[in-house]
Amino acid sequence: MTTLARRNGRTAMLAALLVVAMVGLAYASVPLYRLFCQVTGFGGTPLRASEIDSSIQPTGKIISVRFDANTSSALPWQFKPEEHVQRVAVGARDMAFYTAKNMGDKPVTGTATFNVTPSQAGQYFTKIQCFCFTEQTLKPGEEVRMPVVFFVDPKILDDPDGRKIDEITLSYTFYPVDQPKTQS
Repeated sequence: MTTLARRNGRTAMLAALLVVAMVGLAYASVPLYRLFCQVTGFGGTPLRASEIDSSIQPTGKIISVRFDANTSSALPWQFKPEEHVQRVAVGARDMAFYTAKNMGDKPVTGTATFNVTPSQAGQYFTKIQCFCFTEQTLKPGEEVRMPVVFFVDPKILDDPDGRKIDEITLSYTFYPVDQPKTQS
């Protein structure tokens, strides 16, 4: 084999590896971005905790938390918060409830996406328990009450932009989960 043929073969192999790497990166980009947002609170993505740190204590500062609910038109559910606004102490653990009802005639599984506005509040808004962490399946006509346990980290008061925030909106949108197609 000539030197030129070896070089061409090596170049072709490197080009193929580059294509495979780019395709792999394209598939991994969405989960990696979602993970990045969940870890950092970037883009208004609330942080997730298994439990509130016992060193975090409520402060005297009160913030209004507004609750928003949306449903994809492809999901036959009614979905809404039980309370549209709660006034919560920064650093205090709090709980809100949403209700969802399947208006369809067959069981439907949904999953919720979420975010917080203003976006700079996302890194300080922490959810301990949330229906959005798992898929929800509702039978026809079934109505469920779904809790969200959260707190606003007192570190928000140390942030020059964060300390000016007096209202945070927690917004959810429910989408149907694609069900595997059965073979006929």
